[in-house]
Amino acid sequence: MVTRRQTLGLIGAAAVSTVFPIAGKASAAAKELRIGWQKNGVLALAKSQGALEKRFADRGIKVAWSEFTSGPPLLEALGAGALDFGPTGDVPPLFAQAARGNLLYVGTYRGSGQGSAILVHKDSPIRSVADLKGKKLAFKRGSSAHNITVKVLRKGGLTPSDVTQLDLAPPDAAAAFKNGSIDAWSIWDPYTAIAEADPNTRVLTTAEGVVDSWSYFLGNGDFVADNGDLIVEVIDELKKVGTAAQSNFDETVKAIASITGVPENVTKVVLSRRGADLGAVSTLPDAAIQYQQALADEFYDLKIIPRKLDIASIVWRPKAS
Repeated sequence: MVTRRQTLGLIGAAAVSTVFPIAGKASAAAKELRIGWQKNGVLALAKSQGALEKRFADRGIKVAWSEFTSGPPLLEALGAGALDFGPTGDVPPLFAQAARGNLLYVGTYRGSGQGSAILVHKDSPIRSVADLKGKKLAFKRGSSAHNITVKVLRKGGLTPSDVTQLDLAPPDAAAAFKNGSIDAWSIWDPYTAIAEADPNTRVLTTAEGVVDSWSYFLGNGDFVADNGDLIVEVIDELKKVGTAAQSNFDETVKAIASITGVPENVTKVVLSRRGADLGAVSTLPDAAIQYQQALADEFYDLKIIPRKLDIASIVWRPKAS
């Protein structure tokens, strides 16, 4: 079972926008790159290696890191000008754009659909998605798990209103799941892999074949407008870090485990899932934009977000060289 100690060790100290300093408009030729990060993936590896610091050292550009537990507060800080760059899953940017945050999609990275799942207790009578009707299902509202929940329920012939939805962050959901106060939990890796290691947990279904695993890098709109060349280099460096990590798997498992505090055997499961590729970093292809637009339209139709969104209007394209 995912213990509260494990989840707290994994996500670290929360950085929330209510206490985050709000900065003014970014100036041209930045001498500081302020990055929001979470304890997972290629950005965490880059931080541990000092990769961006090394790349920009000869230009005197300082890299400042602020840790977040999830995408929504990170994007709130980014849109307000307190950050310049950060990663997120597919749903948080929709809420940020709906709130008219000053941000742009600048890059994308891919994960594995196997790493997102709806979990139930081993002895639970829930054997199919349809069996979730009337049950207590926890997920973090506004996170990628929100999208997983919507789409998995739809595939099983249900709607979100057919279940009792509980908005719980991973540590709280883990505790509730352990004590039996919820029937099911929609969650992402590495929490999924941690839970799978517990014999009292059963995977009801994963997101594989249901949801495309697009995640994104976003930048503050003013910063990107003034420092597009810098963003190009950040994306390039992250791709290099990820590609090198894929070719040195054993060392990468050790490095990620050290960063997250998740045991190496569990980390190996996360990094070995079908489709997982730390080097799959790029600017946004058309397929990612189309996916995100379809998601925005669906969430508007379900009245989850308050207004229609035009995703392409906030997608940044690097200047042709």
